[in-house]
Amino acid sequence: MLSTEARPNLLLITVDQMRYDCMSIEGHPIVDAPNLDELARTGIRFERAYSATPSCVPARAAIFTGLSQVSHGRVGYDVSVPWRYDTTLPGELARAGYHTQCVGKMHVNPTRSLLGFHNVRLHDGYTLYNRNRTRITAANHFDHADDYLPWLRERAGAEQDMLDLGLDCNASTVARPWTLPESLHPTNWVVTESIDFLRRRDTTKPFFLWMSFVRPHPPLDPPQAYWDMYAQEAMPARPIGDWADTNDPGLEGLSPVTGKGLVPKRRLDRALAGYYGLITHLDHQIGRYMQALREYGVLNNTIIMFTSDHGDMLGDHHLYRKALPYEGSAHVPFILNDPGNQLGLARGTKLQEVIEMRDIMPTLLDAAGLTIPDGIDGESILGLAREEKKDWRHYLHGEHAYGMQSNQWITDGRHKYIWYSQTGEEQLFDLLHDPTELHNAIGDEAYQEEASRLRTLLIQELNGREEGYSDGERLYAGCKPKLSLQHLLDRTN
Repeated sequence: MLSTEARPNLLLITVDQMRYDCMSIEGHPIVDAPNLDELARTGIRFERAYSATPSCVPARAAIFTGLSQVSHGRVGYDVSVPWRYDTTLPGELARAGYHTQCVGKMHVNPTRSLLGFHNVRLHDGYTLYNRNRTRITAANHFDHADDYLPWLRERAGAEQDMLDLGLDCNASTVARPWTLPESLHPTNWVVTESIDFLRRRDTTKPFFLWMSFVRPHPPLDPPQAYWDMYAQEAMPARPIGDWADTNDPGLEGLSPVTGKGLVPKRRLDRALAGYYGLITHLDHQIGRYMQALREYGVLNNTIIMFTSDHGDMLGDHHLYRKALPYEGSAHVPFILNDPGNQLGLARGTKLQEVIEMRDIMPTLLDAAGLTIPDGIDGESILGLAREEKKDWRHYLHGEHAYGMQSNQWITDGRHKYIWYSQTGEEQLFDLLHDPTELHNAIGDEAYQEEASRLRTLLIQELNGREEGYSDGERLYAGCKPKLSLQHLLDRTN
């Protein structure tokens, strides 16, 4: 085990709701992200990284605990269940002598829970619940919990509020530029506070900083300069599969917070411009922090990990937002970079093994030279990054409780099998030959063996689950999905 003095600093950068394909190095025809390109070019890019339960709360539970959704119990978006995990990533690092800090989004309950951090500078969003699990007001949230809005009001005026632009925090199709100075944007705030942590940290200890951005999650409000980069671009057509619903009799696509439907092209193009503008803005601010690491003389002793908690459908197949099993929602960017070459990584390589949010905790503990606690479902990816480890998970089980769209899925990185638990609908995609999931091959004779293999894996994964999805022999549709598994509720309440 490394001594405290010999351990590297650890920087975890997460963004919220960024798709896997929205980087120039991935060949995106519109997005420009030079700093992420450089991290990927000089680091390791994992091209089959997923969020097994692709929404904020369960994804962050996996990051904090290193557990699968079945083990941490959060199989849907449920903010009401308290977080009472004994073993967390920041807690393990703090016990090992790290100075631990989070800046930005936590999305835990109670809202100000440290979960092992020495300190948190918090900016989550508007959704909160009090002890009685009833929603509290936005004003109460920011007055009593959030750190960003008081900071903003000190600089821009007491009347300022995050919703002044008229953009909903979950809207997926409405965008406009940020109207205040760029330096006051929440993306800049995360970096400003993170730079200040470099000044305030205990220099006798290695540090763990989680720099957790809210964007490009809506509101889609990039500063004007970043809006202008994309507002006049001709946006590429969205992929629409042969299985997609091309009708919208209820005109759901006209809703600013729609999850599906036919959105007017001009509105969708503006939403894409806003989303892409937020990504480039994030990229430039990440570049700003990289420069600060150099100025403080700690860049070459810092391991950097970049990822997103989940993606965004962005109109693929006329679908929006997240929680769905498709690539736009569940497939995320994932980069590991070691500027000082302390870990002996095979720099500049692209890896195809299927990794997931649960692998973040064991990887960072491994990078710190610490023992990975017993019972952790994730695995360290350092062996893959050094081209040493050959035996890796053969598939990933993902799911999300989502009403009538509740879904279960299996992927091995080459194929993906999807089962909608409320309707029994099945889908199969050949990801190698059909990466945008245009053709549902579930009925194709050539794919029956693969469909059977993946279906059997899902039957085994769901066998014994309290919802009753499987008896070990077959799948049963129509069982009521639960946002949180009962064993979690029993343990935490």
